[in-house]
Amino acid sequence: MPMENYTRHQQSIIKNYYKNRDDVAFQRSQELLTELYLAEGKKREKVWESLFKNLERIGVPADQIEHLKAEKKPELIAALLEKKL
Repeated sequence: MPMENYTRHQQSIIKNYYKNRDDVAFQRSQELLTELYLAEGKKREKVWESLFKNLERIGVPADQIEHLKAEKKPELIAALLEKKL
């Protein structure tokens, strides 16, 4: 849908969303890391998958994500997110 079909206010909201998308994904990654420490069983696996998706969104290279998937150590992800700050 072209932007002309939206009001100025709606256009502003859409632009701000896309402008801040990386920041939102980064914050969500931090939240998921916290959840990972608290989760158990199937919930933990679901949190891992969501975390990897968010890492893709913030621009972590695919080979690094594969390494993190193989290791499955939350402290490695915490160190990575600390570097991104």
